[in-house]
Amino acid sequence: MSNKRFSLSKVNLILIAVSVFIIVLGFLLMSGVSSGDVYNPDIFAPRYITVGPMISLAGFVLMIVAILYKPKK
Repeated sequence: MSNKRFSLSKVNLILIAVSVFIIVLGFLLMSGVSSGDVYNPDIFAPRYITVGPMISLAGFVLMIVAILYKPKK
């Protein structure tokens, strides 16, 4: 068997897993109540239009950092 090295370290993989969790959390916060046939003003709540997207953005930024991070030896 050949001795192949994976380019990402254990720290990178942990950071990637954390960032995926943060992204999913942001998308869950953005999923709101369905308006149905009646107008529902809750669709404009800060959780749906501000908090959720900011958390998802933070997750995507952390994903970039997690991929580019090079641990010290």
